[in-house]
Amino acid sequence: MKARTIHTALLAALLLAGAALPALAQDGGVSVRRESQLTKLVPAAELEQAAAQQYEKLLQDAASKGVLASRDDARLQRVRRVAQRIMPFAGKWNARAAGWKWEINLLRSDEINAFCMPGGKIVFYSGIVDKLQLTDDEIGIVMGHEMAHALREHSRARMAQQTATNIGASLLSQLFGLSNVGNAVLGASVNLLGLRFSRDDETEADAVGLELAARAGYDPRAGIVLWQKMQALRSSGAAPQWLSSHPADANRIEEIRRHLPEVMPLYENARRR
Repeated sequence: MKARTIHTALLAALLLAGAALPALAQDGGVSVRRESQLTKLVPAAELEQAAAQQYEKLLQDAASKGVLASRDDARLQRVRRVAQRIMPFAGKWNARAAGWKWEINLLRSDEINAFCMPGGKIVFYSGIVDKLQLTDDEIGIVMGHEMAHALREHSRARMAQQTATNIGASLLSQLFGLSNVGNAVLGASVNLLGLRFSRDDETEADAVGLELAARAGYDPRAGIVLWQKMQALRSSGAAPQWLSSHPADANRIEEIRRHLPEVMPLYENARRR
């Protein structure tokens, strides 16, 4: 392959990796970005398998340190109930979710944190429930947000984007095939817990999370109260690491208000059911 062709392929990969994607409307709910074709560079099944392995290791480490909550922990029971109500609505956002082996666990830690790994592996930290004194509606907002990251495959997209930016994945896919590129990425022992989402990812997860919570019967207006609590933490100088990549609280609250006309009818329908 000539040098000029290689240069063109590399440039195309860089442009694709950073390009803004047009919105994709979702019937009866919020609108989201279209999925980038680059995401296909990382096979979903292999990524979910890697996530399951890392999740199991996390639980084993937590158990050895005595911080993995037992089944009778009231906080764990609450977050599991919330997750169970939201799960039936996941399929709209990702057809693979029907085959996921969802797991929800809680770590006893003052850290204000929660996450959902690819394949539906969820962890809440007791600090986010206790320090923010979360209601079930507010847990629903956090749960919906974290599930949305997995359903919209933000980890997969970040890995594909990094690959394209750093080594010109579109060129490699022409030479070796998509699966080889994806397996090469996964073979690099990527720490999925350490991946950072973009602000666009966070904004999208907020919107999708609001819809998931609303369809499950959790009041989307609780998102405003939740982020007012987070705003108070920032003001006190005690902002958790969890907030470092998130949009500013005031902007986030404004975005939630903007989406309320879309999601409140879904919540009201759920409450009537």
